[in-house]
Amino acid sequence: MREGSLEAPTRHPVEWRSEDFWDQEKLDAELERVYDICHGCRRCVSLCDSFPTLFDLVDESETMEVDGVAKSDYHKVVEQCYLCDLCYMTKCPYVPPHEWAVDFPHLMLRAKAVHFRKEGARLRDRVLTSTDRTFGLATIPLVDITVNALNRNGTFRKALESGFGIHHEAPVPTFNSNTLRKRVKPLVRNLEPKAVGETTGKVALYATCYGNYNSPEIGEDFVKVFQHNGIHIDIVPKEKCCGMPKLELGDLDAVETLKKANIPVLAKLVDEGYDLIAPIPSCVLMYKQELPLLFPEDPDVQKVKEAFYDPFEYLWLRHKGGALHTEFPNAMGDIAYQVACHQRVQNIGLKTRDVLQLVPGTAVTAQERCSGHDGTYAIKQETRDKSIKIARPVVRKVDQQEPDHFMSDCPMAATHIANLSDKVDRAEHPMTLLRMAYGL
Repeated sequence: MREGSLEAPTRHPVEWRSEDFWDQEKLDAELERVYDICHGCRRCVSLCDSFPTLFDLVDESETMEVDGVAKSDYHKVVEQCYLCDLCYMTKCPYVPPHEWAVDFPHLMLRAKAVHFRKEGARLRDRVLTSTDRTFGLATIPLVDITVNALNRNGTFRKALESGFGIHHEAPVPTFNSNTLRKRVKPLVRNLEPKAVGETTGKVALYATCYGNYNSPEIGEDFVKVFQHNGIHIDIVPKEKCCGMPKLELGDLDAVETLKKANIPVLAKLVDEGYDLIAPIPSCVLMYKQELPLLFPEDPDVQKVKEAFYDPFEYLWLRHKGGALHTEFPNAMGDIAYQVACHQRVQNIGLKTRDVLQLVPGTAVTAQERCSGHDGTYAIKQETRDKSIKIARPVVRKVDQQEPDHFMSDCPMAATHIANLSDKVDRAEHPMTLLRMAYGL
């Protein structure tokens, strides 16, 4: 038996329509099989807390093997997984096509789904993952001002922690009634698309929940940068949440509902000649990987997958074709860059770094370590301390660098790291820095 596979990893569809997927005994058998492989390897111990949790359960059992761990404790491992996919992509030597076929993240997804269907989820988690409704309510004019003020109030935050389980020290996003969609609408102008390589030169920006309600200013950055480079950019006319928060909760029926709302709209745009982009890596990954693996039989899902790009991947493709403006009046200096996990999983390389390093007088130092944020993991009372532990290596490197700017493609990860840093006052989106470099 050879230790690992030399072939490229292969991701198989998630067979969530089958009866076996939902069978608890068969799930437990597969968890035991994979846990035993992980116990014998332990290469992933430095990633998330799933693996230390598993290894502690094994080491503290009577047999000091997986067969000594109570099956009722299996879910303790699952609770610590936030589907970053890094174990699959960077550590595990036994992923398909290896005969052991270990796909730890999708096994955790299966366990989350079975648990959700049997047990449901607590109110906090249902609210936090219902981003369309929750964020939409919080951004009603005047309501957004009240919500933001309360979130800055220490007494309220402690009460929120006590009653709702959101840690009082965790930074939470601000809400804006002047949303991305409202801000961008008057900026959009018609440009004649010019195809370069595989890109059409005509893109539709999927705003995302976080981009629309919490970081609306980055929409303006996107429009200004893309138009400056002769790319016609529109906003997707209507959208729902991509479904990533519900996926991480294990609510696959909700994921399907959101898919039914979004895919027809996006597929129609592709038919009209649009490429697709989004400002949040998790949302890009949802359309490039997770939905295609959940719905492999849907041709529109596959069509959207082929047309979806990380925004800096898109700009780099244009640059390779000689269509990116490379005259930058402003240097950006020393930039610390945390590479978001869900961007790394896309296997596109460090395109954000590559584009920004085209700016003279700019040096980008990439940190390919997880922030530990995961959208909700870093704000929950029970996992806040663990998220900080996971983030510490990145924070330490950023503080040692003392950069002129700190950025991440994931605004949530960036805010989490900046909040823990002693040397960084604020986090910035890479598109913001690129706009600044262009002097727009």
